[in-house]
Amino acid sequence: MLTACKRALLLVTLALFTTGALAATPTFKLCWSIYAGWMPWDYAQQSGILKKWADKYHINIKFVQVNDYIESVNQYTAGGFDGCTMTNMDALTIPAAGGVDSTALIVGDYSNGNDGILSKTAKSIKDLKGQDINLVQLSVSHYLLARALQQSGMSEKDIKVVNTSDADIVSAFTTPEVKSIVTWNPLLAEAAKQPGAKSLFTSAQIPGEILDLLVVNSATLKKHPELGKALVGAWFETLKTMEGNSATAKAARTQMATASGTDLAGFDAQLADTWLFDTPKKALDFTTSPQLKTTMQKVAEFSFAHGLLGDAAPSADVVGVATPAGNWGNPGNIKLRFDDEFIRMAASNQL
Repeated sequence: MLTACKRALLLVTLALFTTGALAATPTFKLCWSIYAGWMPWDYAQQSGILKKWADKYHINIKFVQVNDYIESVNQYTAGGFDGCTMTNMDALTIPAAGGVDSTALIVGDYSNGNDGILSKTAKSIKDLKGQDINLVQLSVSHYLLARALQQSGMSEKDIKVVNTSDADIVSAFTTPEVKSIVTWNPLLAEAAKQPGAKSLFTSAQIPGEILDLLVVNSATLKKHPELGKALVGAWFETLKTMEGNSATAKAARTQMATASGTDLAGFDAQLADTWLFDTPKKALDFTTSPQLKTTMQKVAEFSFAHGLLGDAAPSADVVGVATPAGNWGNPGNIKLRFDDEFIRMAASNQL
């Protein structure tokens, strides 16, 4: 029989072993903000799908909601998170331009109508000439406006941008002074309810250019490839769960809708304007396409023209962007990487 002293020593040893094992489990923290294309991450965490995949690879993963989108990207850039949901333009102009080597692990979707230009007076983009346009300056809304003007043979010199926060833009559109706005869903859908509001241009007219990503710190991903495997596995299982009209799918989307402040019908309407790459093959086909490289060049040129790549940036190609179809920009300063390794594994059922 064990003496009291030996029993006590055994208990202490077991406690230390358990504590050490828990401490040794790699733990990762990622941030997200409310948007139709990112709500699956919240559901993955709440439903246990994320934990299942994290457990498979013996890691811990936690998603933290940050209400202010740009603040979430800033916190990731400052090192507060291992990853974050963000658009391709913000991935380039904030972490990458700030020197943080980042990997777009998952290209989840592109905006296919979720971003748009509304006007209570203009009937076309050309009618906007001389007008004030309210939007979140230097955001993807600004990029959308620039592309719309370009396609109509105009430029930003033909209009005046009025910087308006996303928190204020819908209420601003209800006033007589504000005649035209650019914004994204669910704000776009709410603003469209205003009498006389007409949609002049949406992101569906520039398909594949406004991308919604899950970005992870490249050094972290290189050290812990199991993080990439778990995140990609959880993502596609969640998308599969929410698709269709089964009771399970509707319940999943209803939970996402409630978390984003709408109902199932409202959320489904937003999803209809979101081109989800809902299978690994679709995501792989897009990520490896030459279009991605071309899109990032357009985004970089817009960003440089608006000073988003830094005051000292000598040209639009100052930051290198790596894609499976080839790189764009400075090969000695690649800070944004579109990776297909883990998506390819998912497409081959190797996760």
